[in-house]
Amino acid sequence: APTPRALLCGLLAVVAVAEGGRPLPQLSDDIPFRVNWPGTEFSLPTTGVLYKEDNYIIMTTVDKEKYKCILPLIASGNEEEEKDYKGPTPGELLEPLFKQSSCSYRIESYWTYEVCHGKHIRQYHEEKETGQKINIQEYYLGNMMIKNPLSEPDQEEKENPKESAKEIPTKNIEGQMTPYYPVEMGNGTPCSLRQNLPRSSTVMYICHPEAKHEILSVAEVTTCEYEVVILTPLLCNHPKYRFRASPVNDIFCQSLPGSPLKPHNLEQLEKQQEMMKMPFRRVKEEEMHSTKEEKFSSIHKPVAVGSHQLLTVGTTHISKLTDDQLIKEFLSGSYCFHGGVGWWKYEFCYGKYVHQYHEDKESGKTSVVVGTWSKEEHIEWSRKNAARTYYLREDGTQTVRMVSHFYGNGDVCDLTDKPRQVTVKLKCKESDSPHAVTIYMLEPHSCQYILGVESPVICKILDTADEYGLLSVPS
Repeated sequence: APTPRALLCGLLAVVAVAEGGRPLPQLSDDIPFRVNWPGTEFSLPTTGVLYKEDNYIIMTTVDKEKYKCILPLIASGNEEEEKDYKGPTPGELLEPLFKQSSCSYRIESYWTYEVCHGKHIRQYHEEKETGQKINIQEYYLGNMMIKNPLSEPDQEEKENPKESAKEIPTKNIEGQMTPYYPVEMGNGTPCSLRQNLPRSSTVMYICHPEAKHEILSVAEVTTCEYEVVILTPLLCNHPKYRFRASPVNDIFCQSLPGSPLKPHNLEQLEKQQEMMKMPFRRVKEEEMHSTKEEKFSSIHKPVAVGSHQLLTVGTTHISKLTDDQLIKEFLSGSYCFHGGVGWWKYEFCYGKYVHQYHEDKESGKTSVVVGTWSKEEHIEWSRKNAARTYYLREDGTQTVRMVSHFYGNGDVCDLTDKPRQVTVKLKCKESDSPHAVTIYMLEPHSCQYILGVESPVICKILDTADEYGLLSVPS
């Protein structure tokens, strides 16, 4: 049986003379490919690498199995288009957004983020006190310091052709290196953790044809310095800011009538490889704790202190396990979610614990226990707090929107002399990536945290929540 690599090489050799015999450019190892076997009913991706229904080849295996393989449009002449581009600069393309004085918002479980383009970035929380008085807690993460923020770099670009040829920065978004246009904003609210230096942000504008200037993410990359990613269609008219090919270019091979979903020989080979991996399965979480980590967890103090809320938002990808298997492992606590960007990362194991940790090549892993699970303590907590919140559908029925779980008895906090504790808020978040997870941490009170966890996986189990918000495997 051919190896998957041999099969792919054979397929790509044929690809080189596809499209009615017209030879394609020389194949390069710099462009990785992956063969998928989706069956007859599937939709081609609408973002990332471009596909056309008529850009395909017919593959026949040695066992006479036939497949229609749809190829990505890798060589589309974009390089020439970029070189000859004489249109508006990215700043000029974004100018309408700045002139309209429009604002974009992102609502998290505690904070709301407001980006008024070309003016400021504000993070705030509103609370109604008795007598309907509204108490606002807010921080400015950056203000625009020059009158026309887009004129200076663009002017340089027009006057100096060498400037326009400089490398455009990219950011890894959902596994894809995406070009962005940065706008720096400084002079925010003073940061007590950095000798009262003002907070500052980089706003990264990226092309998305269907977007309406949404805030994709807010991340604190270092203390009181933030990155805000904005999706906008305005940049898409500039060829250098359009979608780049994703790190791995998918080839979709659909079985033709009379052929199996995937070649028989390939199925057999994959089964053999899976059998060989079996002895090396992941060590259970309980076996992974070292005495070094336990020692650190009891003495180390996190950077976030007092009433200064530190926020970290990051999207990662979780294992490509089947949904059923993933849900079972997640609910048993053997599969943990990891997230966060910047200094601190977070590990959440359902029904076990929440850890805050930092990994360093020299000193290893520093870990803080933010909270541990006790079913009895959570039930006690849920009698005084809402364990479930609901969303009212248009047809009048209601569905669970979010469940909240209490994890107490964390490491003792020096500021309060009490154990840390955290409320974990599990929310449904639909995504094009079915196994994505977004995790963010808030600290509304000293050593009392809120951990937001959002994932499409959670969408599948929220409706199983009982009166205490406890989840179970869907029947």
